[in-house]
Amino acid sequence: MDLDTEKIGAFARQVAVAVTGAATTAMVVLGDELGLYRALAATGPATAAELAAATGTHERYVREWLAQQAAAGFISHHAAKGTFSLPPEHAAVLATDDSPAAMAGAALLPAGMFRSIGKIADAFRTGQGVAWADQDPAIFASTERFWQVSYRGSLTSEWIPAIDGLQARLTAGASVADIGCGHGAALILMAREYPESRFTGFDSHPESIDVARQRAAAAGVADRVRFKISDAFRYTDDGYDLICFFDTLHDLGDPVGAAAHARAALAPWGALMLIEPLTAGDSLDANLASPAAALNYAASTFLCLPASLAQPVGLGLGAQAGEAQLRAVLAEAGYSHIRRAAENQFNMVLDARP
Repeated sequence: MDLDTEKIGAFARQVAVAVTGAATTAMVVLGDELGLYRALAATGPATAAELAAATGTHERYVREWLAQQAAAGFISHHAAKGTFSLPPEHAAVLATDDSPAAMAGAALLPAGMFRSIGKIADAFRTGQGVAWADQDPAIFASTERFWQVSYRGSLTSEWIPAIDGLQARLTAGASVADIGCGHGAALILMAREYPESRFTGFDSHPESIDVARQRAAAAGVADRVRFKISDAFRYTDDGYDLICFFDTLHDLGDPVGAAAHARAALAPWGALMLIEPLTAGDSLDANLASPAAALNYAASTFLCLPASLAQPVGLGLGAQAGEAQLRAVLAEAGYSHIRRAAENQFNMVLDARP
């Protein structure tokens, strides 16, 4: 069989780009942890020695990091002056989590995935799952930092107003639950905006609940936000005006059962707000057309699918389930009114009523 050497070369270059991206991602995680981006954004053009002094790091290491970041095009090198700078547009992506374009937290995702390869390889061989609690801690940090960018930009300003009557009810004082709350980022945002309402976050991971309680106390909302250790089927509270699943339903082994349990816990006028990835289409071809498909399927392989297969039923929706499958899950769980209420660049929001 004769091989096309040009095609071999082109594909080798494609793989080299992927490997370079992975290596650069590791450098992003390093720069974020050491505060190098934040310091460079604050100081303006700086030499390696000046940046090292500002961050309490060693100049020789900083010099190597700066060279790699300049080679990757993340920072600018000014040869005549021997300085480096972080363009303001790049600072909006790498130097702060407050920007709607913040991405430094996302770099933690592949870091955690690399450290989990052994567990996932075993899961491939056995068909068993990997519980969310058994993921690398970098995954928890990445999930909180990345998704809260989307929630901060859209939750109270766009998504809640898009659900009929919800904003008025929250303003007056409502009862809200977040199932699979993680570190509590979404609930804390809502608690700040709607001080008359009361919020409860449920998660089966005790360490995440501990962090969520710390986050709520630091944000000054602990008087109206509580967090409890529970999975999606065992919380006994009811009468909720709103129950939310923030990018979690597809991770569950039995999403139909979880949605049905939530329906039983809603007040007669209550609503379920389901937030899921917008990039998920209703077919493989539709998903592959997304520029984010490779990352989305990687995350689903390492995180979402193993989490589901580690639980009873193990439906295994994965992160790319698509709106049609999500609607089918909600319909099977007993919801008669389901509509897409809102969306942003990352998420779709489904409003479901019994």
